[in-house]
Order: sequence, then C-alpha cells, then structure tokens
Amino acid sequence: MHELTIATSLVELACDHAARNGGGRVARVDIRLGVLCGIARSLYFCWGPASRGTLCQGANLHIEEVPLTVKCAHCDAVKTPRALHNFRCPDCGRPTPKVVTGREMQLAAIELADHRERLLA
Repeated sequence: MHELTIATSLVELACDHAARNGGGRVARVDIRLGVLCGIARSLYFCWGPASRGTLCQGANLHIEEVPLTVKCAHCDAVKTPRALHNFRCPDCGRPTPKVVTGREMQLAAIELADHRERLLA
C-alpha cells in the first residue's frame, strides 16, 4: 500500500520541520493532491497510523483536491474535460494528452500547535 508510505513520508517531513522550528507538536498538515492520484481517501485512512507516536499524532490532515485540466493544442487553451479519464477537449473533441493540473502531490503548509501560525514548507 503506497498510501501508507506517502503518509509516513509526510509525517517525517512535518516532524523534521517541527524539530527545526522549536520542537512543538504539529497541529495541521495541508497538501495539494491532484484528482488523478486517486488516493485522497486512502491517505486520510493511513494518516492516523502513520502519525501515531510522533509529533504529528492528533494533527489534522487537510487535502485540497486539484481538478483535472488539460491543454488543447487545437484550441490553444487549457480546458476541463467532461469526465475524469476523458482526455478530449470538451469543445472541439480532439485528443488532449497534455495534463496541466490533476497529478500534483505537494506539501503546502505545516501548522505547529505551539506557534499557531502557518509555516510554509
């Protein structure tokens, strides 16, 4: 299950950040996750076990899902396909294999409980 590995890596990054910035507990971790990753629900499920016994235990995991957009070479514009796995331009119907957004996995912010301020990662 690679979601547990990802959750564990997020916990390690957040704990390292907390240790470098005063050693306090982590209150919240924000990530941006593209809809094509398809792991948001599993990542939420793995967060608790991955954070148990760390500075992240009890921290909230917030996932911002990034929608799918593609670049249509024919229309020369960024478009949102009609369906998640339909890589055709919704206007002209031509194939649009260039994904612009929807595959991201980015640690966006870490909030430390002691500081109550958002620290960008």
